Amino acid sequence: MNELIAAVPTGITAFIATNLDDILILLLFFSQVNANFRHRHIVSGQYLGFGTLVLVSLPGFFGGLMFPQDWVGLLGIAPIAIGLNNLLAPNSDEPEAEVALTLPEQSSLSTFLSPQTCSIAAVTFANGGDNVGIYVPLFANCTWDSLFVVLSMFFSMVGVWCYAAYQLTRIPAIAETLSRYGNLLVPFVLIGLGILILIDSHTLENRGLAVLTLVVTGLWTLKLIAAVSLIPQVEKN
Repeated sequence: MNELIAAVPTGITAFIATNLDDILILLLFFSQVNANFRHRHIVSGQYLGFGTLVLVSLPGFFGGLMFPQDWVGLLGIAPIAIGLNNLLAPNSDEPEAEVALTLPEQSSLSTFLSPQTCSIAAVTFANGGDNVGIYVPLFANCTWDSLFVVLSMFFSMVGVWCYAAYQLTRIPAIAETLSRYGNLLVPFVLIGLGILILIDSHTLENRGLAVLTLVVTGLWTLKLIAAVSLIPQVEKN
């Protein structure tokens, strides 16, 4: 019984220690809510991304081996790609609002599998390289009962994190600042986040992985530039 009671603060402490930076990212996400990007996409994406992190970490509980840390760092490409997409091909809110008027209400399953939700999940998962490094040994020291308690605390804290970030965006000073500068900040925050993930995971110290990162990022950037350059021609036609 003492072990189960001790698992409660252990789970809460481990979650807070590995997800403090997620509050800032969630703040930015909640400030971007519009007709096609809803609160449910953020919450669903956060749960989907975090659940995937837990799933990847579970081999620690079963004594399995994980990927090398520098390979895990390749996850940093995901937020960089999303940030470049927001920077080079931003979407205006007005057309989205018009389209949303003609769209039916999404079901829970379609929301969970929507591109918006998957984008949030990708960022959450990519930002969790350090989470995996902490959760693997944590799970390895758990029994079945204590693992259940820790995971219960984890998924409860995801909801608390989302609620806290949402409430912070409702504070007038914070909301006004984010609404004014949020669209400009989000791409750079995501790109910076991806770079930090690559650096912290020592991915760029591996020459092969560094080249792979540059090639993938470069090809994605060229694709976005080509897509943006075609927009004026489409509008003329």
